[in-house]
Amino acid sequence: MTFFENGRGANMLVKEIVEQLGLVIFSGEQMLDKQVTGGVISDILSDVMAQAQKGAIWVTNQTHENVLAIVFFKSLAGVILPGGLQLDEPAAEKAIEKKLPVFLSQLSAFEIVGRLYELGIGKTL
Repeated sequence: MTFFENGRGANMLVKEIVEQLGLVIFSGEQMLDKQVTGGVISDILSDVMAQAQKGAIWVTNQTHENVLAIVFFKSLAGVILPGGLQLDEPAAEKAIEKKLPVFLSQLSAFEIVGRLYELGIGKTL
């Protein structure tokens, strides 16, 4: 698992990341003005619970309801599902019901994290 804090991208909003990466907004449209404090990439949920900071953006291949619980309890800026992944049906219903910020991408997790880094998420100056 990798947690990366903001460098020059410290003032980035979720909507700017959505625009720059061409993400599809699945749910949580009302969270687009939230500031992103950093990011995390991991499929190990306990690592994300231990390391992710409030306001981080999370990239994961996990698609079940436990992902949404972490987004909620850690007050994350959102979760990005790479490679064309979709939430499982029960998770999708819960994300919409709870208005949790979930974003979809055709890009690989590797490419998403690389682009986030280029935007300044995780760079130190």
